[in-house]
Amino acid sequence: MTAYYDPIEYEVKEEDSGMLLKTVLQRRLGVSRKLLSKIKLTEQGIMLNGERVYISVKVKHGDQIAIRMEQEESDDILPEPIPFEILYEDDALLVVNKEPGIIVHPTHGHYTGTLANGVVHYWKERGERFRFRPIHRLDQETSGVLAIAKNAYVHQHISEQLIAGQVTKRYKALVHGAPSLGEGTIDGPIDRDPDEPHRRIVTPEGYPALTFYTIVERYSAASLVDIRLGTGRTHQIRVHMTSVGCPLIGDKLYTYPAGEELTEDKRENVDQLNLLIGRQALHAAELGLRHPLTGQDMIFEAPLPEDMNRLRDYLLTDYR
Repeated sequence: MTAYYDPIEYEVKEEDSGMLLKTVLQRRLGVSRKLLSKIKLTEQGIMLNGERVYISVKVKHGDQIAIRMEQEESDDILPEPIPFEILYEDDALLVVNKEPGIIVHPTHGHYTGTLANGVVHYWKERGERFRFRPIHRLDQETSGVLAIAKNAYVHQHISEQLIAGQVTKRYKALVHGAPSLGEGTIDGPIDRDPDEPHRRIVTPEGYPALTFYTIVERYSAASLVDIRLGTGRTHQIRVHMTSVGCPLIGDKLYTYPAGEELTEDKRENVDQLNLLIGRQALHAAELGLRHPLTGQDMIFEAPLPEDMNRLRDYLLTDYR
């Protein structure tokens, strides 16, 4: 017997009367064409007043619409008892505080030990069936807030918010040096480095990229920076901060711009700070979005992790 998630329901308003059911599903519930094609094939996917109907029927004021999605699982992800911190959870969303060093999703060569393995195990232990659908990604070394959708409808809606720039993402970074201004905007197109395709560079031929920053604390050789993204390019924060001469402490891929000569003392200080954390000092501190089912604006926050706090304490005492 087919199992379904709880239905998403809508009562037809007076202004909707006479519309095609398909139109109401798309305009009022925001069901994408792709998702609509999928759910209309299931036995109880689309119901009008408790009955299965064609999406070409016209609706009237007061009609009750319900859409149901079949329960899914990530059968290709091995459940593992990997602990993780939950910031928020309901029937639609799971929001976690990702630890640094953990990969979000299995990839070639990393089929186990990921956040996905731990989340799938957690759901199975609770007798729940969901497919692992991260709404966005964080690099392996980046810590902080990560949201996971529990069904295709929720994933679609928040993905659309991301594309429309309606999702806010704020980061905290400890960087070498300090930007020349206390706050500002880095407007630098980003594309692949033709010489090293795994890297990204700022280039006039790249894709538009905007990063907004504010210096929170200054130290003698570094600073704590609050960062908000205007776009979501791969490695954007790391590339942009390096482009203004302030690479992230601990970043092994993006360091001081090629050709910049460092004094022996400065090089020693840079190496020392990098060793103190051992990973890029970047943390996803805040994520803001509109809940796809309730319409409520929500903000999720995660405090600085222990390793970044230790580095900050060191900078406060020894590098003021």
